[in-house]
Amino acid sequence: MKKVKIGIIGYGLSGSVFHAPLISTVEGLDLVAVVSSQPEKVRQDFPAVDVVPFVEALLARPDIDLVVVSTPNTTHFSFAKQALEANKHVIVEKPFVTHFQEADELISLAEKQNRLLSVYQNRRWDNDFLTLKQCIREGLLGDIFSYESHYDRFRPQVSGKWRDQALPGSGMLFDLGSHLIDQALHLFGLPCTVFADIQAQRPGAQADDYFHIILGYDRLRVILHSSCLVRKPGPHFQVHGNKGSFIKYGLDPQEGSLAGGIRPGAPDWGRDPADLYGQLTIGTGLDITAPVETLPGSYQSYYQAVYQAITAGSPLPVTAREARNTIKIIETAQESSKTGKIIPFAE
Repeated sequence: MKKVKIGIIGYGLSGSVFHAPLISTVEGLDLVAVVSSQPEKVRQDFPAVDVVPFVEALLARPDIDLVVVSTPNTTHFSFAKQALEANKHVIVEKPFVTHFQEADELISLAEKQNRLLSVYQNRRWDNDFLTLKQCIREGLLGDIFSYESHYDRFRPQVSGKWRDQALPGSGMLFDLGSHLIDQALHLFGLPCTVFADIQAQRPGAQADDYFHIILGYDRLRVILHSSCLVRKPGPHFQVHGNKGSFIKYGLDPQEGSLAGGIRPGAPDWGRDPADLYGQLTIGTGLDITAPVETLPGSYQSYYQAVYQAITAGSPLPVTAREARNTIKIIETAQESSKTGKIIPFAE
């Protein structure tokens, strides 16, 4: 089997939890080097992996085929550009970049270099999203008229981390919003309009910690919502069509499993307990409500598909163009919130 050799730039939460562990479980992928200021942390997890102090040292290695950019959002564009110029395939942690014009430049550069460029939108492989997607695909809900997705947290104190600072790409909209927007675009395509309310609600907040976005699609309305001040979350998904409704509480367990050292292939990987199964209601007149067993989540599927794209020319699991459109939605939402207007969306 052909090996794809990988280098990761950054070994914080994203690199150490979401990328390195998954890469290590996918056949054909070989993690060989990491850029990190914490070499002891990398070596504790992966003793055989080289730790290099600078990005340039990693990009100069001819044995590396694919570079994963897993650093603060403000550096995504520059590091991805350097990696593409070094003739490497590139994966960028979400959000792709901080401005959609940067995405366009990277897409053009990847095409010029004939390199693959993808963005790690792992929550397309959340167990609840996979289950909802199957319900929609099988027509159980009929035509969808209302789709509402919440990603709420209870973090009343502002942290000192970069995501809470007044920096380009910081705040909840770029963080959790990029997940919710990507899922919606994956299901329904690009909207006609965007309307948004974005706030910094917590005392001392420098970046947004609340958003409420409505994407308009003819008669369909997609509602995407997130807040740091929700002590008891409601449903994660509420989806209603002309044949039925799907209501789902709880969040996919894969992030917690990865943080706890559990890897794909472990018993019950990505599975929900029965009390968190979604509820499907169908019928006209005499309605029937029944639990829908949650499909297992599968973050490893992203990297399996990347391997096939590099070695066999298969489609990328997430294209840079798709990720670029997510950034354009974010920027349109910011404009809507500032002006208080519904903004027509133009790709």
